[in-house]
Amino acid sequence: MFERRWARTLGSWLVLGILVLPGPAAWGRDTEEQLQQRLQAEQNPVTKAKIEIKLARLKLKQAQDAYSQGHIEDGAKLVGVLVDEMEASWKLLVDSGRKASKHSEGFRELDIALRENMRALQDLGRTVSYFDRAPLTNAAQQLDQVRDEVLHALFPEEKTHNRKTSPPPPATTGPENPPGTR
Repeated sequence: MFERRWARTLGSWLVLGILVLPGPAAWGRDTEEQLQQRLQAEQNPVTKAKIEIKLARLKLKQAQDAYSQGHIEDGAKLVGVLVDEMEASWKLLVDSGRKASKHSEGFRELDIALRENMRALQDLGRTVSYFDRAPLTNAAQQLDQVRDEVLHALFPEEKTHNRKTSPPPPATTGPENPPGTR
């Protein structure tokens, strides 16, 4: 008797949980309007930059959907908005006055998002007609330029040593190395 009551109670709670609580697929999904509202209310530039990144991801998804449905012009416009959102995120971080090499929060997330978005645009370009790829290629190039700036901010030149651009070490002369030989 007790076992039956326990099974009914447990079953009722499971049914109630399934009906009342949203599924895991719906958790964490912000709409464009919600993100815009959060962006307007937020004061922290790093958090604002992260919201801009989320908006850019949303625009990328919308662009992918538009291209897959054959709406090339709409997709191209959405790709332009994606680039604008990523550039706005970069501008927010730059204007915050934070030094990326010391306080990298926000800059790292932007770098990761830029790489992911460039890769997604390249993948999308493979599925689109050759004649419709120009907006995707241009957007990927613009994102790559922003990523170069982000990387330069994260790893300033005075701290990095690029072997390709650094001069060769001075030649030493001695009994093993007479002058004029290397």
